[in-house]
Amino acid sequence: MHSKTFFWSVGAWVLVLALGTSAAAQGRSREHFRGVINDFTPAHNAQGSPSGPWEMHGVWRLDLSWDGSTADFSAALTMENSDYWLLINTNPPADPNSPATRTPHTHHITMRDAQVTSDPSSVASGCPTASYKPPTTTGFMVTGSASVTGNGGYPPFAPQGQTSPLTVCVTGGTQVGFSNITLVFGLPASGHFGSQAINGAVRQK
Repeated sequence: MHSKTFFWSVGAWVLVLALGTSAAAQGRSREHFRGVINDFTPAHNAQGSPSGPWEMHGVWRLDLSWDGSTADFSAALTMENSDYWLLINTNPPADPNSPATRTPHTHHITMRDAQVTSDPSSVASGCPTASYKPPTTTGFMVTGSASVTGNGGYPPFAPQGQTSPLTVCVTGGTQVGFSNITLVFGLPASGHFGSQAINGAVRQK
């Protein structure tokens, strides 16, 4: 009789502990980051021909997993040819009064279950932290494959919906731990956005 009572008590405590652990895990909040992107593409493509610069403006969101090992990233960008592009394209001359001349369009960027790296040496070597004035000193790096749309469909550089390598860096300094974000694309998306770092700011954490 006593043995049955003992085993029932042990079983009840195991159940309480299990439920408590589950509740604690569910109550743990995920890390969320949001911000803006404002930058330009290079004025010339890899072959040296005038191809921009394109203006890039938009918003982004990054959600870390519960354990911080993976992340989901998304961004919505508008792009259009800049005033400088109008100046250098003189044959035939571009019409600055025609919105269509600037070829405005949109891109939606999505990356799921990307790998998160917070090792300082990896972040320093994989992110453009030292190029900032002053340089950023803290942060993490997210790497994976991204899907990119063009005006809601497949873009010309990925007509079958091909994904592109994408490295996202969220870095900061002593006063604001997470202040900067950069996006660096690989092919085929880099043929449109360029292979340089696309810069933005962290607005909310």
